[in-house]
Amino acid sequence: MASRRVPLEPRGVPALLLLLLLLLLLGPRPAASHGGKYSREKNQPEPPLKREPGEEFRMEKLNQLWEKARRLHLAPVKLAELHADLKMQEREELALKKLKVEGLDEDGEKEARLRRSLSVILAKYGLDGRKDARQVDSNSLGDGSQEDSLGDPRLEKLWHKAKTSGKFSSEELDRLWREFVHHKEKVHEYNVLLETLSRTEDIHENVISPSDLSSIKGEVLHSRHAELKEQLRSINQGLGRLRRVSHQGFDSEAEFEEPRVIDLWDLAKSANLTEKELESFREELKHFEAKIEKHNHYQKQLEISHEKLKHAESTGDGERVSRSREKHALLEGKTKELGYTVKKHLQDLSSRISRARHNEL
Repeated sequence: MASRRVPLEPRGVPALLLLLLLLLLLGPRPAASHGGKYSREKNQPEPPLKREPGEEFRMEKLNQLWEKARRLHLAPVKLAELHADLKMQEREELALKKLKVEGLDEDGEKEARLRRSLSVILAKYGLDGRKDARQVDSNSLGDGSQEDSLGDPRLEKLWHKAKTSGKFSSEELDRLWREFVHHKEKVHEYNVLLETLSRTEDIHENVISPSDLSSIKGEVLHSRHAELKEQLRSINQGLGRLRRVSHQGFDSEAEFEEPRVIDLWDLAKSANLTEKELESFREELKHFEAKIEKHNHYQKQLEISHEKLKHAESTGDGERVSRSREKHALLEGKTKELGYTVKKHLQDLSSRISRARHNEL
């Protein structure tokens, strides 16, 4: 009896193709619910987070913080500023999520930086449960009241001298006060960051073995201390400027007036930029300062609108209240939008200068 043989090329079908078909028919099939490393299920990107109707943010924890802030009855301008900060936080956290999917941020430094950023936001707006923080930051974020405490005897003394010197017009005093408030906020942010880093190091020392701790301090904590060092340098430089301006008055030939822009310009001049790059950066800062001035205008209008709304509500006139609420909502939306735009632009400009200074080092 002749043995059965499978023809290698029946009816012109290549042998290799036939072999592949047999493997597909007879080979084991993976369970549908247990996709392998390279399966579609494992490599399918997660669907983007969707914002539920009525929610401000796509991330639930940020919505919870937002609702908590609303319950604290922060001033409208402060609330709009918080909204912009949370938008920035969300933008960074969603970008980090994408990095982690791609296997980046292995040392966890970006994630740690975002935790520090959130800690600063919580402290800045009194959302960390501390009464002192809530008291410091409960005032409006426009020019602020010039009777507010600056929280530092040195600043209080400098401000009193400037205010009583007779060297400044009312408009110049408003401008100088903004610089003092900006400096106070930088010091507050530095203190929050310092506390957060100290707490982090304590955790590392208590949980991680000494051999592991040395590598962590060498790789991760170094960058955090560099961040602190840079902030402290900026604070000292700002205090020197406040002393100079308080005693001598404003320089009529000064490039900029807005404190954040002044900080950026001082950093740019000390960075490794060519004359052409520096001139280009100067022009961009002019546009940025105009954007800040527009935002400041809307902040003031929002404060006025809030006062008008409260007055309308006290009259009990339903039609008037409805009109005031509509106008207030429009101003609030525009102020939030501009606040986010300003913060994003500030972050982009700061990153560029930071990279230039890092390359120089």
